[in-house]
Amino acid sequence: MTFQLAAHGVSYRVGRTQILHPLDLDLAPGQLVAVVGPNGAGKTTLLHLLGGEMPPSTGSVTIDGTPIRDIAALELARLRALLAQDGPSDIPFPVAAVVSLGRTPQRRVEGNSASRDAAVVADTMEEMGISHIAGRLFATLSSGERSLVSLARVLVQESPILLLDEPTGALDVAIEERTMDRIRSRSRDDRIVVSVLHDLNVAAKYADRSIVVSRGGIVADGAPADVLTSDLLTEVYRHPMRVVPHPFREGPLILVG
Repeated sequence: MTFQLAAHGVSYRVGRTQILHPLDLDLAPGQLVAVVGPNGAGKTTLLHLLGGEMPPSTGSVTIDGTPIRDIAALELARLRALLAQDGPSDIPFPVAAVVSLGRTPQRRVEGNSASRDAAVVADTMEEMGISHIAGRLFATLSSGERSLVSLARVLVQESPILLLDEPTGALDVAIEERTMDRIRSRSRDDRIVVSVLHDLNVAAKYADRSIVVSRGGIVADGAPADVLTSDLLTEVYRHPMRVVPHPFREGPLILVG
């Protein structure tokens, strides 16, 4: 079963500070959507509003037409999984136990079982390359290892909507590439996948759709080759950038001046 995620007139304000201006957004399964933009642009705020983590100041977020505020917490946890940017680092539990926490919303679903929970956790840890640290305490891991464990915890929820805030920020290049392959594969499995990314070249390579956020608003939305242009990126990031054809594959290459 597939779902539609939409924002209608959604904004966010703290006191007199407008963090996110009113916007409309429709998200459908089958695409990896990358949200890019400079620090403080409103990317994380947008992701948390889409996930129902905080109420918008105006407008509403809906899943299949139902306002997210009207969806019970357990049902919402089954529908969407959210990877936060700054999770706790001092969790005194083994890696396998931390990943298993992601199965909590599924444990009372008809047809689920303890054996299925264990299989999903084991398969996901193998996929993410963290099976060998299953017994390590989460608090003893490197930042990159913690990122992979946290992502695995989100993936085992098997939610049809995945909202990921900088899922590859602490990873080295090779692991980043493998991880993005796995994230993109989820979008091909009839899921809505939205990911905040800071690396523009990763967004250009893996995303089907790029949403550029600047000063609390969406300034471009479309295929990476169409919206990640030299003029737009230079203006948004306030730093010289040049977009050229990639020498090794189709698509753009973003160079920083």
